[in-house]
Amino acid sequence: MELKATPRTTREALQEGKMPAVAYNKEQNVSFTIDRKEFDKAFRAQGRTGIFDIVIEGGESFPALVKTVQMDARRRLPIHVDFTLVHYGEPVEVDVPVHTSGKAAGEINGGLVDIVAHNVRVIAPGPRRIPQELVVDVTKLNIGDHVTAGQIKLPDGVKLAGDADLMVVSVLPPRLSEGEAAAEEQAAQVAGLVAAGELSEEAAEAVLEGEATLEEVKGEAAPSEE
Repeated sequence: MELKATPRTTREALQEGKMPAVAYNKEQNVSFTIDRKEFDKAFRAQGRTGIFDIVIEGGESFPALVKTVQMDARRRLPIHVDFTLVHYGEPVEVDVPVHTSGKAAGEINGGLVDIVAHNVRVIAPGPRRIPQELVVDVTKLNIGDHVTAGQIKLPDGVKLAGDADLMVVSVLPPRLSEGEAAAEEQAAQVAGLVAAGELSEEAAEAVLEGEATLEEVKGEAAPSEE
């Protein structure tokens, strides 16, 4: 996507609606200003994996990827952008977002699909060959199953740059309801009292079966004062 820019020095005052930006690599560093709204709209559309063809007024043009965006915390608008300069036809390393498709078999049994790593780092053969996203089909995943970065199918020519064993997606067991969590906590507490000799197995069974409360059996077990 083409992005028009104006050359800038750090001492120049910004024009209305403009914001500062810089594009760089190991050999070059270029400072300029860009239209805030134009950039914001384009960045929302293509994110960090889309190429910006930056055209400097009265000067050079070059392709670049967004590296970081500094935001105004109150207004949630970009106030400064760092771009990475790239070259067409040369490999580029970039983080690509991960999304899932399908409904996991484990979800049918109450499990939860958890995207552990929202981005996976890859090396694309060129800027125009960067995948916009990596899609993981979770249909066959059951509770306890997971997918690593090395198991994700990559487009032709794209290679994994990070750890192949990085867990990307997993299917978690169902979350306990408040009642189930309370029951588990009580069971653990009762087991601890039995192990410490403070509660008999019969009393523990009565509590777990709902025939008595823990306070009642603890009161019965307490020695009487004479």
